[in-house]
Amino acid sequence: MPSADGETTAVRAPAAAWALENAVLSAAMVARRLPWADAPARALGLDALTGEGVTRSLLAHLRRTRSGRPVRLRTPFGSFLVPLLAADAEALLVRAAEAGALESPVGLTAAGRRYGLSPHAQPHGKTAPPGGELPELIARSVAEVLELRHGDGTLEWRDWHGVMTRLARRVVLGAAGADDTLLSEVVDRAAATAPAPDRRAHEAWAAALERRLAPYLRLPDPDSLTARLAEAGGHEAGEGEGGRTGGAAGTAGAGDRAAGSDILTAAVAHALALVSEALTTTALQALALHTAEPAADPRDAVAGALRRYPPVAAAVYRVRAPFVWEGLAIGADTEILCAPGWLPGQDASLPGVWPSALCGTPGDCAATRFAALVAQETVRGLTAAARAFVISPDLTAGGPPATLDPRSLVVALADGRVTAAMPTPRAPAHGCAPASYGVLARSSARRLESHAAGLAACAEAEGWSGDAEGERFRMVLLGHAERCAKAADGVRRAADRLVL
Repeated sequence: MPSADGETTAVRAPAAAWALENAVLSAAMVARRLPWADAPARALGLDALTGEGVTRSLLAHLRRTRSGRPVRLRTPFGSFLVPLLAADAEALLVRAAEAGALESPVGLTAAGRRYGLSPHAQPHGKTAPPGGELPELIARSVAEVLELRHGDGTLEWRDWHGVMTRLARRVVLGAAGADDTLLSEVVDRAAATAPAPDRRAHEAWAAALERRLAPYLRLPDPDSLTARLAEAGGHEAGEGEGGRTGGAAGTAGAGDRAAGSDILTAAVAHALALVSEALTTTALQALALHTAEPAADPRDAVAGALRRYPPVAAAVYRVRAPFVWEGLAIGADTEILCAPGWLPGQDASLPGVWPSALCGTPGDCAATRFAALVAQETVRGLTAAARAFVISPDLTAGGPPATLDPRSLVVALADGRVTAAMPTPRAPAHGCAPASYGVLARSSARRLESHAAGLAACAEAEGWSGDAEGERFRMVLLGHAERCAKAADGVRRAADRLVL
């Protein structure tokens, strides 16, 4: 193809990894699917031998041997073109989008499962986040979370999820949308239903989303993000020449208004999806990380959670038409794989930058910045109102774990009303009856029983008996389950004696 100076530049296909390089990466990716594979290496402090460590070492090797250019890699989850530098990844995806050759991205889990991502959308104008009312809204949600604690100070995932999704709807849509739980479900389903395999289902959920959002867009709550998004897109939606002059120009203006309405609908849905994800997942993970450094700024805890546990850990971008980028011929049906943790020199915790931990579309994302802000202020409000303790998993042994599923995370919040979560014994307050401690003991017994059942269920899962190491870990789990069950029985008998 001709270059800027008139010379011809050769177009070539991207380099392919060697068979051994593919095998090493495949083994590392498969190892991340096994719950015990990294345990020996982490116990010895040899992080370089974990699945993540091996992956990073291999990618560093590829950057050295391939001059940092994208490489085709074969994995158990498919064949991908993998950019090795953040700048190349963004430039490659932007070029594909400009050529109209890029499909909407999908997420890729460590187990190889693909799932839909919220489509990126935002008005072209500058969007200002809600101002003075945000701390008050967060303070109310923090008070609600504290009221939903058990007697021992622990939080149930469903209670946390319910409060945080309600806060997300309140912040994005306003007071009228706070209790619209169906809207959150419609947003999730619309994002998960990709247009390629099932266009009818995609169009049906997109229409349902438009209907569900319509009442909140007609008269936006002034104290909501929706109102600010509408203001940012106002010029594009209805202030063009066509809107003022009529005639043919008026028809164009009507088209601009329709396009602006579509953009606003998509932008509100995207903001709601990202704020909900940041509050339900990232904020709880950040609260757990904050327990290791209580004196640190909550902003650092949220940044650490986004960096260690990005909601969009990897995204796949399918190319539907061939195009050329910097002398590389990218063919149709190529799948580009981008993972924030694989690109050196990038801090996925910085809100708005790409690769983002929340949004898969290359470029700036205002919704990501806003979602990170709300998560930071929520963690700040929680840590100001109570002291957090992580009951499970143990975050003090060897640093944060490789994964931290918020659904299995058990966090307790201790304040003046609840002190059972304190890690060191405290003298009983004067006048407290033994029966009050019996109630707390019964709650602890129930939690021990639940923990024992969970360990036993994990031990019964498939995959442990493939080799001697897996079988050994299975027996360890069963032993822990038996001890937890015995402890629960002892605590319950003590509780019964206290209550009598």
